[in-house]
Amino acid sequence: QVQLVESGGGLVQTGGSLRLSCAASGPGFGSFAMGWFRQAPGKEREFVAAISWSGQTNYYLDSVKGRFTISRDNSLNTMYLQMTNLKPEDTAVYYCAADPRLWVFETRKPISEYWGQGTQVTVSS
Repeated sequence: QVQLVESGGGLVQTGGSLRLSCAASGPGFGSFAMGWFRQAPGKEREFVAAISWSGQTNYYLDSVKGRFTISRDNSLNTMYLQMTNLKPEDTAVYYCAADPRLWVFETRKPISEYWGQGTQVTVSS
């Protein structure tokens, strides 16, 4: 059983930066694809970024390309999302997800097997 715990959310002004972390526990982390989703009030959960188990393959939502960077450190069982040039429309609860199947993230649908509890990111204008 994989458990995921997000941290690093908070309140930031437009143009600011935050780094989210997702700490994983349980077997097999190094062989899992992982990703980030977000959900704003009244909206569906939205794909943000994903990374393969090796870190060599990444996917991004078009609106965050060039601003967000996903990475992972398998030795620390941790995944990161570096967010820069944040905009008010980035405000949402950000969720960490993990799944042994990379294709799950290629669908960009929130169908991953494992989820964290979420961390709030608020960008003020």
